[in-house]
Amino acid sequence: EKSRTVLFISLGMALFFHWALLYRPAYIEHQDMGLFWILIGLALSYLLLFMVLVWTWNWPSITRGLTAFGSSATLLGFFHWLQFLDTPWPQESGRVVESQPLWPLVVVLGIPAVVCWFMYKYGIEDARHINLSGYQPGVLPDGVTVKTWEDAEKIVSKHPIEQLSKKALLANPMVLAMVYGQLCDGIATMVGIDFFGYGEKHPVSNAVIQFGGQINDSIGISWGEGAWLFALVKAILVAVIVWLFIEMRVEKRQVHMRMLIVLAVLIVGLAPGLRDIGRLTLDV
Repeated sequence: EKSRTVLFISLGMALFFHWALLYRPAYIEHQDMGLFWILIGLALSYLLLFMVLVWTWNWPSITRGLTAFGSSATLLGFFHWLQFLDTPWPQESGRVVESQPLWPLVVVLGIPAVVCWFMYKYGIEDARHINLSGYQPGVLPDGVTVKTWEDAEKIVSKHPIEQLSKKALLANPMVLAMVYGQLCDGIATMVGIDFFGYGEKHPVSNAVIQFGGQINDSIGISWGEGAWLFALVKAILVAVIVWLFIEMRVEKRQVHMRMLIVLAVLIVGLAPGLRDIGRLTLDV
């Protein structure tokens, strides 16, 4: 209870400053915009923040905090997007957006969600079993080093960590978030370039897309610029990362390092993915 209260107060303040610094300046600049959806979003964001902390009471504090804040901040942004739909204001160019396509939002956010749902269903039973046994997926028991564990490979092969970790990690929130972020980025890039005529600025990503375009030309496909290959590469990349993740065993003192790696992979995928889908739906 005390931990939840401290987390809620800390994350509540962080969410407030997130709103005040990122969104509130637009209210001053566009005084004719409405606030109906924004106020609803603020209330629901704090409610979601609290509920996620309740639902994840048995998670590590860092994981709980990241999940709770990320969920509430995403919900807050979604309601600002609804407000923009309801009362659009002129862009810097002076143009007022009259309509926004909604299907990219469904595709970019929906397909990764379906993939993650199947992963969760596939691994949740083993995740429950390993938690009941008192162990964490992929984390060695107290006092056991990776070298000791690997040297005793035949002895530990029947241990719950070895028997259950691989499938259990597929239902792990960190892994699901990592997969979701990378797939969002790949699909958003494909939709933006192949359907809406956007361009790719990163040289490596652009080279992949150009190669995809060459494949299209060689087999006689005139549709799109070849960004499908970028989405495919992203999917393969995250599959390899997940495979390495579920095969890896870490000591308890290394758990936070593993989380930082996942967080880095999540951010470099989800951040540009959400940026792309935001531009698509807002037509900017």
